[in-house]
Amino acid sequence: MRKENVIVAPSLLAADFLHLDEEMQRLLDSGVKWLHYDVMDGHFVPNISFGAGILKKLKDNYDFYYDVHIMVSNPESSAKKLIDAGADLITFHYEATDDPIFTIEKIRSYSSDIKVGMSIKPMTSVDEVIEYLDKLDLLLVMSVEPGAGGQKFNLEALDKIEQLRSYIDENGLDCLVEVDGGINDQTGSDAVLAGADVLVSGTYIFNSLDIQESIDKLIEVDDYDENY
Repeated sequence: MRKENVIVAPSLLAADFLHLDEEMQRLLDSGVKWLHYDVMDGHFVPNISFGAGILKKLKDNYDFYYDVHIMVSNPESSAKKLIDAGADLITFHYEATDDPIFTIEKIRSYSSDIKVGMSIKPMTSVDEVIEYLDKLDLLLVMSVEPGAGGQKFNLEALDKIEQLRSYIDENGLDCLVEVDGGINDQTGSDAVLAGADVLVSGTYIFNSLDIQESIDKLIEVDDYDENY
């Protein structure tokens, strides 16, 4: 059974950058709406990736909802540049700030239209971030250590997704649950059953000959609760 309301956000990190236009057209032709854009500063995480300049070029040429995940040590400063470049959603790391409320409010102050998410690393518990859910548009559960693609899915992420789903539903909150890391047809289905709203998938999507078929498999589940 295909769960229709789940969003799949292909991760740009896994695209073929020698043929980027072709890769973006493949996504658009497959009906993809969200693009996951990872920003890494070489400090909060070891790797360095894209910045605001490339985001603006993409925004000007490809019609996606830009889901921007900032793995940086100074999220408030980075967020401003990325919002100006066209980010629709900015997700910062809980572990990158001493004051999540300040960071959320600062990011919102840059644009009345911006959506704000917060991400947690595998070692961070849901209990640490529960109090912020009513102030967020999205909570991203990392199922791998942030900073590199191609890692295996950490099964503890499923428990976190279930905890978040229960709390959000019980309290009537308008906060999406996203999961990122090691997402394929099996782990994606497991995450959907646990209650995920958004699946970030890189290698699995971009290595596929048929992106639409791969997306269908990601969100195909044997059974699920219609209340999710």
